Amino acid sequence: MMNRAKRTRLTRAGWRVGSPRELLGLSTGEAAFIELKLSLGTTLRSVREAHGLTQAAVAKRIGSSQSRVAKMEAGDLSVSSDLLIRALFELGMTPRELARCIASTKRRRAS
Repeated sequence: MMNRAKRTRLTRAGWRVGSPRELLGLSTGEAAFIELKLSLGTTLRSVREAHGLTQAAVAKRIGSSQSRVAKMEAGDLSVSSDLLIRALFELGMTPRELARCIASTKRRRAS
């Protein structure tokens, strides 16, 4: 979220300040889905690093490539949600922990 002073400076300089949702013309559902995928990718990276694993090691575990894992962590739209979720489960995440990740995405969006 942009701080108020910066927003004011940009507006005075003639810039229009809005959200990515507004810029891209996304529906509420589309924006929520993208935020969820980004959150899952960020979580994958955190879990991978917490386990001391490389992207290549994660790729081997899930039968994929290192470049695919990099795309997963970056939130690339070509990556399926089921692959993200399966990778998290392969790294030991429980359904309850996944539910918390999803819930925290919803809370961030509401604020």
